[in-house]
Amino acid sequence: MKIDEFPSEIQPYLVPRPGGSYRYECLQCGKEYGVEMLLYTCPECKSVLMIADREWDRLKSIPGHLWRKIFDYRSMLTTPALRGIYRFHELIGSIIPLDSVIWLGEGHTPVVGANERLSQWVGMDFYFKNDGQNPSASFKDRGMASAFSYLNYLIRSGALKDVLAICASTGDTSASAALYASYLVNGVKSAVLLPHGKVTPQQLGQPLGSGARVIEVPGVFDDCMKIVEYLSENYAVALMNSKNAWRILGQESYSYEIAQMFDYRVGNLTVVVPIGNAGNITAVMQGFMKLHDLGIIDSLPAVMGVQSEHANPVYLYYLEADPKKRSYRPVTVKPSVAQAAMIGNPVSMPRVMRLVEKYRALAGEESVQVMEVKEQEIMDAMLTANRNGHVACTQGGECLAAIRNAVGSGRISRDRVAVLDATAHALKFATFQEKYFSDGFEPEFGVVPKKELQNAPLLVAPPENVPCPRPGTELPPDQFQAFVEYEGAAIAGLLGLRSRG
Repeated sequence: MKIDEFPSEIQPYLVPRPGGSYRYECLQCGKEYGVEMLLYTCPECKSVLMIADREWDRLKSIPGHLWRKIFDYRSMLTTPALRGIYRFHELIGSIIPLDSVIWLGEGHTPVVGANERLSQWVGMDFYFKNDGQNPSASFKDRGMASAFSYLNYLIRSGALKDVLAICASTGDTSASAALYASYLVNGVKSAVLLPHGKVTPQQLGQPLGSGARVIEVPGVFDDCMKIVEYLSENYAVALMNSKNAWRILGQESYSYEIAQMFDYRVGNLTVVVPIGNAGNITAVMQGFMKLHDLGIIDSLPAVMGVQSEHANPVYLYYLEADPKKRSYRPVTVKPSVAQAAMIGNPVSMPRVMRLVEKYRALAGEESVQVMEVKEQEIMDAMLTANRNGHVACTQGGECLAAIRNAVGSGRISRDRVAVLDATAHALKFATFQEKYFSDGFEPEFGVVPKKELQNAPLLVAPPENVPCPRPGTELPPDQFQAFVEYEGAAIAGLLGLRSRG
């Protein structure tokens, strides 16, 4: 639709203009810094930062019901910069001009309801939000669209040049960062650090295909993260991990899209997200609280974070009910099929602690929960989901296993509706599916395949007395017909088909 075809009271709001006053805010000491430079930790106390709009209250001059109309009508525009996460421009990057916005098709991923069989298996109605249908096949594109749009803004304004974007990754971050860097060719190159042997071939292929310098490091993700932190503190690089507060801003769009999908009535929802580096759960909580503060939603949904027992520092922290007795300790991770969440020392943990406290103060103690699941449960749940029409990754399986356990244990009411985060596309984790089907898991995973969930191709080869096609040769018609009839009869028998006669 053309802007002049929209209701007159909406037209002035449809194309946002730059505004606001953004600052980096230290969660530990409270000091603030300008966003004119790239900053990842507080120069004073070294804690992680959040981005705050010091003119946020200006947005409250627009009532919640009008904000809802603005976002809904914007979804009908064809302006590329507003097709993605910047539909919510005022909430996630209002200082960035639209001509600096990078849009590769990210955002507004489908929310797909579970069929009746899968809902009964879990014990409640729920949806998967398929963030694997983002451009690089993972949710990371939300944060990268924000971080690279800001880089583009700095480059275009002359504040930056010859940027090297660098990240540590278990696969998804590297794929996303390399993709966006390859698109933003003006003065930007990318390099990624991956733990050697800990990334699936599919995920390794993505940054290589985008032209990034891929460097493998002995150890696990946490080791790679320490190296890129050192590089960002001592060299002129742009850190693209979730330590980058612009990444968190972009990932808030996940919450905004859920609210819009459910007509802004979210009080009965439970939003389930896996916890790796903890940037995603940080953004989800922050996003919903922003909507609530502006009156766009009138109540907050429950939020459930999930970790594997092989990488569970956040779960262990909140296992202690008394806040005064809680003590955060990193853990040494074990091999996990939820590879993207195999992180023992999440960099966003200080953000989580602060935001959980704020969220619970607004919505009650049970509004934020953290669950732990077993590796076996993750694989079984992922395969069960995908046998029922979904394309969930192992992290999506992690969420499904958690919500099923929560319903079974009574931690969540069957009357609620859950939205589960499938953070990446199932094809990224085809290696683990193959191991399940072939019973090829190494003992340290602790996964034993269930026969009813295994699958394998069946070769139907004709006996020697039946002609068989060969590459480069063509069978005579009568011989080819004999081949077709044999194969057809054999396959019909395998499938239990009945003859038309």
